[in-house]
Amino acid sequence: MRDGAAGWSARFWWPDGLVRELVARGFHVAAYDQRDAGESGRVTAPPAGHPVTALLRRTAPAYRAEDLTDDAVAVLDALGWPRAHLFGHSLGGLVAQRVAVRHPQRVLTLTSSAAMPSDAGALGALRHVRPGPVLRLARLHHPETPEGNLALAVALARILAAPERAVGPDDVREFVEREAARGLAGFRDAQAQSRQIGAKWSGGPLARIAAPTLVLHGERDPLLRPSAARTLTAAVPGARLRIMPGAGHLLTREHWAPYADELRAHATRRSVSAVSPAGGAAARRE
Repeated sequence: MRDGAAGWSARFWWPDGLVRELVARGFHVAAYDQRDAGESGRVTAPPAGHPVTALLRRTAPAYRAEDLTDDAVAVLDALGWPRAHLFGHSLGGLVAQRVAVRHPQRVLTLTSSAAMPSDAGALGALRHVRPGPVLRLARLHHPETPEGNLALAVALARILAAPERAVGPDDVREFVEREAARGLAGFRDAQAQSRQIGAKWSGGPLARIAAPTLVLHGERDPLLRPSAARTLTAAVPGARLRIMPGAGHLLTREHWAPYADELRAHATRRSVSAVSPAGGAAARRE
């Protein structure tokens, strides 16, 4: 089994512990930097504004959502993977959904986690966002020093984790140090985040998704309302919704194994349903 992971914008924010849990369940994991993130190239463009207001922007974006989608398929091509189990979290969930719409032949299963419905439109998307955490994120200011970067990452994590989860430096140190080793602090780049979020999609509705689809949403997600997951589940034919107990928008270590279990069960379910009792291929869905 292969799992093409399209998740947080930069691969550095995929926890090694989560990757180990997936590998232990038989997956080969590929995580990559989306354009404008990590070690991918940056786009030279006019200021894009706040990441949330970017949803409402009417000016021509720096690139299209279709470009981000095709980038994910280019990673599969480079790996020589004809198809993959796609797992996308947050913005990566949008990308994974759109890959399933635009490149259905490349997707074995789709798991979208903590994500908007990809065809919601700007106003539709905003109704799923809780304004309080967005305002708190916008007010964060820390000096651009190693200590300031760690403090900023802790502050971000505390806003995005489940509200009752105590978050400290040890929960984010791995991510900050991995970026710092390459001279990066991508979580500071609000303009790149705005360009990614503001990329416009015209590639078709979620109803076109044919891959077996699992929608995951944290029970205690402070950023996105459960309505985002319910709307997505209703829009994709045959999709299943799983509300993850105690999970926030940021996946802290106690949730890595349960999420990996869900992905393994989803992939296994697809494998069983795709083979008929006689051993031939069947186009059967649950």
